[in-house]
Amino acid sequence: MSVTAPAAPVSGDQVNIDSFAFVPATLTVHAGSTVTWTNHDEEPHTVAASDGSFKSPGMGTGATYSHTFATAGTFDYVCSIHPMMHGTVMVTP
Repeated sequence: MSVTAPAAPVSGDQVNIDSFAFVPATLTVHAGSTVTWTNHDEEPHTVAASDGSFKSPGMGTGATYSHTFATAGTFDYVCSIHPMMHGTVMVTP
């Protein structure tokens, strides 16, 4: 009889920017976690919180931006260059 361990949750606190989309669109992390966004598109993008709590500079291809979420809450964000791109970071205690 073999025992199979349950699948490990997706590790890391990474958001990829691919094909004008944040992937995953919603990410859940614990308070104190640092999330890193990486731009894989040929076009520049930004990461800008709807509440103004964080904003990246323009990021070219391969560039990254990191933000540490100190407190629990729901943080919606957009690309300020392409506002149809949006995502959410849900921070749990």
